Amino acid sequence: MSEQHKAVVRRWFEEVWNQGREASIDELFPADGVAHGLGDSEQDVHGPDEFRPFVANIRGAIPDTHIGIDDIISDGDRVAVRVTLRGTHTGKGLGVEPTGQKVTIQGIMILRLVDGHITEAWNSYDQLGLLRQIGAQDGPKKRDTFLSAD
Repeated sequence: MSEQHKAVVRRWFEEVWNQGREASIDELFPADGVAHGLGDSEQDVHGPDEFRPFVANIRGAIPDTHIGIDDIISDGDRVAVRVTLRGTHTGKGLGVEPTGQKVTIQGIMILRLVDGHITEAWNSYDQLGLLRQIGAQDGPKKRDTFLSAD
């Protein structure tokens, strides 16, 4: 079963994120599915209708979004995946006018699958890093500030 679960997760990232295929959201994320940790709010996202705007915002701001899978591990009904998103901020969205800035961020997700569908997902990605890269958030003054004893 774990290889089948991994195949669903690979399909999710390839079709939904890399190809922008909205129909795959409906095929792989059921109406009673829940995603935790998306966007800038603490609210969960339920089903395809609530998830589509999140994808549209990211892909609208970074039209050449490509998410590569760095690691994928499966155990029972769970799949853990470490990913890297790369792209160019050429579209409106994310609260900033297009900068043309190339971006790279990493994320980790744990997904629960039932009958070939992603029924729950816990998401953690470097949203602050993304905002810093496109100039929406100031970065630290010195690279090694957190290492300083002062």
